[in-house]
Amino acid sequence: MLLTLTISNVVLIDHLELAFKDGLCVLTGETGAGKSILLDSLGLALGARAESRLVRQGMDKASVSAVFAPAPGHPVFALLEEHDITLEDDTLVFRRVVNADGRSRAYLNDLPVSANLLRQAGDLLVEVQGQFEQRGLLDQSNHRNLLDAVSHTDPLVKELSGIWDQWRAAVKERKSADEKLAQAQREETFLRHALAELDALSPVEGELEELVTQRQFMMHSEKLISAMNASIVDLTGDNGVGGAENALIDALRHLGNVADRAGDKLKPVIDALDRASFEIQDALAGLQSLSHDLDIDPSRLQEIEERYFLYQDLARKHRVEPETLPQVRDQIATQLDLIDTGNAHLEKLDKRCEETRKLYALTAEKLSQTRHRKALELDAEINAELPPLKLERATFKTEIENLDEEQWSRQGWDQVSFLVATNSGSAPGPLGKIASGGELARFLLALKVVMAKVSPIGCLVFDEVDAGIGGATAHAVGERLSRLADERQILVITHSPQVAAKGSQHLKVAKSSDGELTTTTVFTLSPEDRREEVARMLSGAEITNEARAAADSLLG
Repeated sequence: MLLTLTISNVVLIDHLELAFKDGLCVLTGETGAGKSILLDSLGLALGARAESRLVRQGMDKASVSAVFAPAPGHPVFALLEEHDITLEDDTLVFRRVVNADGRSRAYLNDLPVSANLLRQAGDLLVEVQGQFEQRGLLDQSNHRNLLDAVSHTDPLVKELSGIWDQWRAAVKERKSADEKLAQAQREETFLRHALAELDALSPVEGELEELVTQRQFMMHSEKLISAMNASIVDLTGDNGVGGAENALIDALRHLGNVADRAGDKLKPVIDALDRASFEIQDALAGLQSLSHDLDIDPSRLQEIEERYFLYQDLARKHRVEPETLPQVRDQIATQLDLIDTGNAHLEKLDKRCEETRKLYALTAEKLSQTRHRKALELDAEINAELPPLKLERATFKTEIENLDEEQWSRQGWDQVSFLVATNSGSAPGPLGKIASGGELARFLLALKVVMAKVSPIGCLVFDEVDAGIGGATAHAVGERLSRLADERQILVITHSPQVAAKGSQHLKVAKSSDGELTTTTVFTLSPEDRREEVARMLSGAEITNEARAAADSLLG
């Protein structure tokens, strides 16, 4: 519900802080007092288009803040979570600032946001129904969702949505397979030649890297052998005489002869020389073994090079990296397999498409039957509300039309339209085009009364829903607004004393002037002031005792 509305420097308003209660809040006042300014201000806070005309003359900016307390689990929470906005104290603060040049800034809980996000959140919390309002119930695109809401078909719609996704996925896969098959058939000759070349190579994962290593090693084998032989000579000496190995042996012999005379002092040196001797022997063994292995067969080098360059040539031909040739080969084989088994695969996909379509049709038919059944109940409930609202010759009808298959969707194959006929025997038509301004407001009121229990919107605003009516009809409007206020917060701007008398909170809009500036103010009326206001609405400028008595009767 709407908790507070704070307005600064908007048209005739200097500064206002309004607190709203739950139930039915009525706003009254003489024509031109500024009631529409309040609606414009609320709309501005909820993301409506900002205009420079809203800024009070002589001021550089205007601002409006609206504080809401959404009910637990309200859809607005999911929207806020998507945009990383958290609530503090279970309240949500909308704020809009408009400069004199028309530029504006929007905030949610003091976080800068776009006006579009402000509007999306506002649409979930407040619905304004004016005489020519083109949102909510007048928007035909909403009618199917509204019927589903009163029909409690959410589980069935969810089930149908899942089947729709399966069906569309099967159709997409079938189309893709058909395109791939056609492409493969066009390239069959090339593909078979390419596969033969790749099979002749038989590329193996990781083989190219091994070929590169072997080729590099064998290409430098002469230099390697020369360096290793020289190292062997350095370690062993010419013809095995002298060299590092023999030098270590001699050193160990000399030190061994005198070691017992030095105590333990030579032991670390002898141990180190001993280890070095073993290391040199290991190094010599490794060099001799590797040198033997490098006795290269020239034909092996040629074989490696031929295979290496074949990798390179085929990679250039297919415009890929050489190491990816195994995957290229598998892809081509898959394409050719598609040609060989393509028709069978398409038949399998066709069967899946048909099965999911049938399942969709069965579920959509079940959903449609539920909608048709509930539409009759909805029509009866709404038509029962019309006579007391002086619409006894009018009828309401929910029309459900089956769409062509290309228009089917996750929500089924029904198009739902709310139609009205304002006179007996006349053809029904769209609600917003057939009804006049006053009739439209009363039709919308009847719809709202019936649908109140399923709507997530916690605050409804009616602008002159009683226009052009009086007496018993105005009394009926007031009763229905009061009944609607049992379900959610209602704000109504009214000129009808019968409607005003039904309010649980009464605000009076007044305009005053000091000769230079005109200012709009709003007062919360006490019971006595409320009696005077209802009497004014009954009698006009001069409030009579008879009008006060009539006001007492209305206020009960």
